[in-house]
Amino acid sequence: MSHPFSHFRTVARHRRAVFRLCLKAGIPRRGLTHDLSKYSKTEFVPGARFWTGDQSPNVGERNELGYSAAWMHHMGRNRHHFEYWVDYLPGAKGLAPVKMPPEFFAEMVCDRIAASKIYRGKAYREGDPYEYLQKEKDRYLIHPETLRDLENVLLYLRDHGENRTCQALKTYIKTGKLQVSEVKP
Repeated sequence: MSHPFSHFRTVARHRRAVFRLCLKAGIPRRGLTHDLSKYSKTEFVPGARFWTGDQSPNVGERNELGYSAAWMHHMGRNRHHFEYWVDYLPGAKGLAPVKMPPEFFAEMVCDRIAASKIYRGKAYREGDPYEYLQKEKDRYLIHPETLRDLENVLLYLRDHGENRTCQALKTYIKTGKLQVSEVKP
């Protein structure tokens, strides 16, 4: 059963939440253009078909087909996904992850916070994005520095809140230095 209006509303709510966070982080343009590919036929049709409201429609498509064409389309066009930052590097045997530039890293953090807010609803806590990362990170092909920085930023979010985290991201974009407490659990 297709849920085009429900899927559209979920995408729109998510994009608004990302935009608000990107404004706080000093990257309004990234917020405005965030996830526009979700309105393409390749992403929107499966999104509407597999929409549940409590998880990504890509999960349903993956369960049915064994892969998600919508996800592959999405990550190949959106630089705020660490999966985009994989290349054949000199001296590497095959594909290797590349460290994300600060602007796209910041957008990725905003995306993760917004996704947690949308999918968790009233049950959302500022530690949710960090907990999700801990459950999934062993499956990731991600540059070690990007992963370390992501863990530290999400711990910082958990311990210091959204406003201070967005301010740290804004500083990171300007200076190239991530100034968050390097706390490990």
